[in-house]
Amino acid sequence: MLRRLMPSHAAASRPHPMPLGKWMTTATALAGVSLLSACSLFDHSQNGITAPHNHLLVEDRGASGGEASLKGGVNAYLWRAALDTLSFMPIATADAEGGLILTDWYTPPATHDERFKITAFVLDRRLRSDALRLSVFRQLKQDGTWVDTPPAPNTASDIATRILSRARKLRADNGNQD
Repeated sequence: MLRRLMPSHAAASRPHPMPLGKWMTTATALAGVSLLSACSLFDHSQNGITAPHNHLLVEDRGASGGEASLKGGVNAYLWRAALDTLSFMPIATADAEGGLILTDWYTPPATHDERFKITAFVLDRRLRSDALRLSVFRQLKQDGTWVDTPPAPNTASDIATRILSRARKLRADNGNQD
């Protein structure tokens, strides 16, 4: 009855919705093609094992030493050293212009009921110990749930010392240029 009330040209020009089954098939096919095209992003070694590609370890996204044209105001040596030192953990967020590195939870291979998360802030253009701030978070699994527990008191300072040592080495390798 509704078709009789509508003019014939309006019914003909109205788009017909795609059936749900056909839409799901199209979406699945597009997702499959996207996943297959992502395979070329990884390096394949001779034994056929795929090596992960971490773009954060390849590019600095704007951190380039202490030059005046630096947008974010962070020291590139500290930034690179923090990324290098924390690279054993999964990186959740890294912002070179803001100087923020946030890791995801990391469980050491030796323990399955303990995990760590680190937030690193590079605060200054100068390579100084007070230009780096670290927060270390630790959780223990108790009765199947993760419970916040303070890390050892020296954990953050030990990691900061490693980052600062690495930054000094990077600067020395670059001829002590800022």
